[in-house]
Amino acid sequence: MRAVIQRVKNAKVVVGEEVTGQIGAGLLILVAVGQGDDESDVEWAVDKIADLRIFEDENSKMNLSVKDVNGGLLIVSQFTLYGDIRKGRRPSFTNSMPPDEAEKMYDRFVEKCKATELNVETGVFKAMMQVHLVNDGPVTLLLDTIDRKRSRRG
Repeated sequence: MRAVIQRVKNAKVVVGEEVTGQIGAGLLILVAVGQGDDESDVEWAVDKIADLRIFEDENSKMNLSVKDVNGGLLIVSQFTLYGDIRKGRRPSFTNSMPPDEAEKMYDRFVEKCKATELNVETGVFKAMMQVHLVNDGPVTLLLDTIDRKRSRRG
């Protein structure tokens, strides 16, 4: 599972002419599900994201989590995070989980995020979306559950 996590002042997702998700201050999470991802990847990613200390405290230090600041989460599926552009000019998406399976994992990710009791909004899986955001900082981080698996091995 891969995610791009952006600290935002506000963000929204539009499908067609309809706003499907919108938050004020919080995190915009672009998430993709890869081959071999399972429930443990979902659990680890949600725990990591919910407790990331990337919001500033009264001393301008990144010591607060999205929970601490009562921020929201805007979750947007983005399978292109698994696009492999090492060869040729067109990305290969062979490392992405097939759409039907990926949607189930994405839904589990959203459910687990909602269980944190944060305000959670979403885009629409497999839809063409327009994402509008005001990045705060800017603070943008990458999360990949393969890193968790590698660190356990050695």
